[in-house]
Amino acid sequence: MPRLVLLICLVLVLVAAPSLAQAPQHTVTMPDTLKWVEPPTFPGARLAIVQGDPAKEGPFAYRIKVPANYKVAPHFHRAVENVTVLAGTFYIGMGPKFDAGAGQAIPTGGFASVPAIHPHFAWTTADEALIQVHGVGPTDITFVNTADDPRKK
Repeated sequence: MPRLVLLICLVLVLVAAPSLAQAPQHTVTMPDTLKWVEPPTFPGARLAIVQGDPAKEGPFAYRIKVPANYKVAPHFHRAVENVTVLAGTFYIGMGPKFDAGAGQAIPTGGFASVPAIHPHFAWTTADEALIQVHGVGPTDITFVNTADDPRKK
């Protein structure tokens, strides 16, 4: 009987080992350790990765400092995009054409979730906004009108 118990324990360890190796790691990120860069998809804005890599499999989170009077042309992502407004007011609208009249203001503390492959657009008014985007990658950005893609200019 003791050998059977030992054999069962050994099998459980061997089965569980790959799962444990892939278990999420505890992450703490402090604001003063963030590395802010200007992303090619949003010239004039600043972006900092908080966790993960949006282009790879797995969870990710990043922050964007969006300047005042900024517009993000209609675009979509291949993964769900979850947005939390950390400071200021961020505006978002749904659809393939930019229409500020059809958008919605999201104040500090507000949250929006946009389904994958769902065209949307965004903007700020007189004040800048700080947003945090999180989801499960891989994700990307595709502009509805390729002429709006700043990477092609």
